[in-house]
Amino acid sequence: MDCRLPVLDGYESTRRIRRLQGRQQLPVIALTANALLGDREACLAAGMNDYLAKPFKRADLQQLLGRWLG
Repeated sequence: MDCRLPVLDGYESTRRIRRLQGRQQLPVIALTANALLGDREACLAAGMNDYLAKPFKRADLQQLLGRWLG
């Protein structure tokens, strides 16, 4: 999930996804340039499952996806 989407940001998008029936357990992972203190916590508070700050290494993304997708 990109946190800085132009019309509906990633935080609100995630909150809306979580309100959809059957989507409470859907993995939502923040992939964002927001890497300041508190950004990870804001993503998790919005309902995202995990957080990866840009720029990231391919191996980090693969590990994160493996954790959530099995």
